[in-house]
Order: sequence, then C-alpha cells, then structure tokens
Amino acid sequence: MNTLALTAAKMGLGEAGINAVLGYVVVFFGLVLLMCVVILLGKALAGTNKKAAAKTAAPAASAAPAAPAAPSSVASPPAPGSAGEVKLFDVPDKEAAMIMAIVADRMGKPLNELRFKSIKEVK
Repeated sequence: MNTLALTAAKMGLGEAGINAVLGYVVVFFGLVLLMCVVILLGKALAGTNKKAAAKTAAPAASAAPAAPAAPSSVASPPAPGSAGEVKLFDVPDKEAAMIMAIVADRMGKPLNELRFKSIKEVK
C-alpha cells in the first residue's frame, strides 16, 4: 500500500492546515533568501563596474588635451547652447523644430541639453 495515502487519510483538518502553512513559510523564506542573494550580487557587480569605469576614464581624461585641433574647413563653431548640426531627411525646418520642442517638453529637459543627430520622416 501507498504510505502517503495512509498518512493523508489519518491526518486531521488542523494538522493539514499547519502543514500547508509551514510549506508556504518555507517557500517564501526561500524566495526572500534568493532575492537577497540577487540584490547583493547586483550591488557587488555594480561596484566593480564603477571601479573599472573609473580606471579606464582616468587615462582617457589625461589623453583628451592632446587631441588634434578641429579641421580648418569648419566655418565657425556652433552657437553657445547648441549641440551641433541636425541632418533632416524629407522634413521641413518648421516641423523639425516642432518635433525637437515636443521631445524636450516630454522629457522635461531644456532643448539646449538635448542632441539631435538626425530627423527622418517614416513613410
């Protein structure tokens, strides 16, 4: 005979409820423990990524002043507060300006802090 069937038949309602609650407690304890492990590993790996980025950024920052000067073919530098040129593909200037203003408004940032590389109409 099946031992499990015999013990289940002899188990009362209160004992079955206690077993169910204990089972739920064990499962949720395991889930909380697993969540803590994942959070701790995430923080540890994020800390190592920051350290590695700081190490690589330090030599790059020291090499930045040695960069060559801008080519003389550029007529003049962009106006203060601008982020360079925008390539427009089949979009009139007025519509491009409206699109940039809408994006800046939706993002909640000033327009001069955003950089648009190109605007293209999707057909």
